[in-house]
Amino acid sequence: NGIGVHGNAATNVAFPLTTISTAVALLCGVGTASNFNLEMGRGNPDKAGNIVGTGITMLAVSGLVICAAVLIFLRPLMGAFGATEKVLPYALSYTQITAFGIPFAVFATGGSHLIRADGSPTFAMISIASGAVLNIFLDAFFIFGLNMGIAGAALATSIGQAVSCCLVIGYLTRFQSIHFTRAHFHLNAGRVWAICSLGAAACLNQLAMTVVQITMNQTLTYYGALSHYGSDIPLACVGVISKLNIILVAFSVGIAQGCQPIVGFNYGAKNFARVRKTYRLAAIWVTAIATVFFLCFQLIPHEIIAIFGKGSNEYFEFATRYLRIFMLLTFINGIQPVTSNFFTSIGKANRGIFISLTRQILFLLPLILIFPLLWGIDGVMYAGPMADGVAAVLAFVFIFFEMRQMKREEEKGRFKNQADPPK
Repeated sequence: NGIGVHGNAATNVAFPLTTISTAVALLCGVGTASNFNLEMGRGNPDKAGNIVGTGITMLAVSGLVICAAVLIFLRPLMGAFGATEKVLPYALSYTQITAFGIPFAVFATGGSHLIRADGSPTFAMISIASGAVLNIFLDAFFIFGLNMGIAGAALATSIGQAVSCCLVIGYLTRFQSIHFTRAHFHLNAGRVWAICSLGAAACLNQLAMTVVQITMNQTLTYYGALSHYGSDIPLACVGVISKLNIILVAFSVGIAQGCQPIVGFNYGAKNFARVRKTYRLAAIWVTAIATVFFLCFQLIPHEIIAIFGKGSNEYFEFATRYLRIFMLLTFINGIQPVTSNFFTSIGKANRGIFISLTRQILFLLPLILIFPLLWGIDGVMYAGPMADGVAAVLAFVFIFFEMRQMKREEEKGRFKNQADPPK
């Protein structure tokens, strides 16, 4: 509302940097937390402590590296991400400021997973939510109170990320499960590989979103220029719809990652019944939430889009059609992240990686390149539900066979215990 159509388009252009930062945070955070819970479930606290220390060091270093790279290559990045001539000044102003918040964002996002793995999910939630809530109030103050425009939005974001980071650091200094020494924070190739292996699924899913977002921006800009909408309207609209989608994704990923300590610990302890129960509960909840989003997107799309500000009749025409068509199968979108995170939590990284890449890379990316050749700019809209449907079916197939395998393992264990003589 405060920065207009071009400002919304600019935040969309800058959004791939957010997903890249999140990808690195999840690589380190989810990978560390998954290894930590598996080792604790197996009764290896010393090994678990070394994993956590290595993960903390990885988070700190990676955030600084990303920040430096963005500041050095700022203008080429904005061009590559799809900024038009009118949008570029807004994108540069916004990203130059938010780049300084990237180290805070990476550490806070990744560190919250370690806090949850340590048995403090409420504090993990508070640490992230507090920065987000502060961001909202500072947005209003900087944009409307001080009339800072998009630079105010960027500053509010960075300050909120810094506050969340400080809360996470404060908790890690009093980590419950491990008493840290300096040796814990040394980088070790074996531990780094273990973390990256189990964090790769969540990381690649975010990177896939980045690739798709960049490709979509370029596609919409090109085919939009060939339509009566022009290039800026589709770019701004997809920015709004991406923000709506990220809210739904946040619910799905939040529930999926909330299951991680429970699934990881119980799988390590071979309590397969609780592992299955946890997955079923997560799948039910994400589907219920996604169904609510689906109904809203289909019944009141114009009203939802209007929350993000005013626009021309062509703007609302395109945005409404895009939201209804692209999000047509929203109600099944939660299954893929829950299933991908589930396989990561039980140590089966390859399956988690494959499922995480199905929607974005294997299906959506080719479709947003092929369908516009047939239907112009509308082809981008039709690519969404097609990719959602096929990805959900594959996730169902993978989880079906995994659950059946766990039941077999459970039966073997029960039979072995019955056969063993009493001691």
